[in-house]
Amino acid sequence: MTAPTPEPVPLGKSGISVSPIAWGMWRFAGVDVATARARIEAALEIGITLFDTADIYGIDGPGFGSAEELFGEVLAEAPGLGKQMVIATKGGIVPGVPYDSSAAYLESALDASLRRMKLDHVDLWQVHRPDILTHPEDLAKTLARMVESGKVRAVGVSNFTAGQVAALQTHLPFPLASVQPEFSPWHSAPVWDGVLDQAQALGASVLAWSTLGGGRISLPGPVTALIEHKAQETGVAKAAAAYAWVLAHPARPIPIVGSQQPERIREAADAFKVEWTRAEWYEVLQASTGERLP
Repeated sequence: MTAPTPEPVPLGKSGISVSPIAWGMWRFAGVDVATARARIEAALEIGITLFDTADIYGIDGPGFGSAEELFGEVLAEAPGLGKQMVIATKGGIVPGVPYDSSAAYLESALDASLRRMKLDHVDLWQVHRPDILTHPEDLAKTLARMVESGKVRAVGVSNFTAGQVAALQTHLPFPLASVQPEFSPWHSAPVWDGVLDQAQALGASVLAWSTLGGGRISLPGPVTALIEHKAQETGVAKAAAAYAWVLAHPARPIPIVGSQQPERIREAADAFKVEWTRAEWYEVLQASTGERLP
């Protein structure tokens, strides 16, 4: 069975179209350019156009900014690749602080990200985690200036609560393009805490991170057993079945594929072969929470 070609989806109300699955660079740093390029080309081969990174990626390896730097080296070596991509990055985490969304810091962080990636703009820039000490009105002004400067086409937020998103959106002169929560068959909190409901109300895209449960897909458990059964039934890898479960939500979350192995990246295309019935989908949800629905 050949996987259907995924149709592009809108990135919120930004006017940008992206693939319904993204590829992320959390563990991208620490390899040579050839290896890095092979990973990117594997993602492009299966129709992925949305590439998600952050300034802090690589902090547990080569160092802060190293994933963006490596990405920039690949883009410099093969400029044609960048023309096929919608590039997203994030900022606002400061080791030891831990969060800073002041205008001075975020604007300098954006400039630093652009230098590392050798770009004059990014398509999507997201606040990586909420800085409780920055008023949402001040953050909104900073994000608006980023867009007005031409350095950013659209903005979003990552790991914000529904209340924090609402407060920020109140002060923004345009809609947030995206929210980026942790969401997977093993972590269904956004179903219950209002994040997915709010995204649907706002028309914002949901970029789902840790869609394989932070490695829990390889551990025994009720959720994993259900995912594995569906994978066997449909002839796909467990990861593809898990991505398909995420894709089935009406908020149309965009799963971020975190694998750094080209063959595993390519497996993500099989997510479009899988159709979860309502009963099957809810069975996974109940296993995720450990509670039966009423």
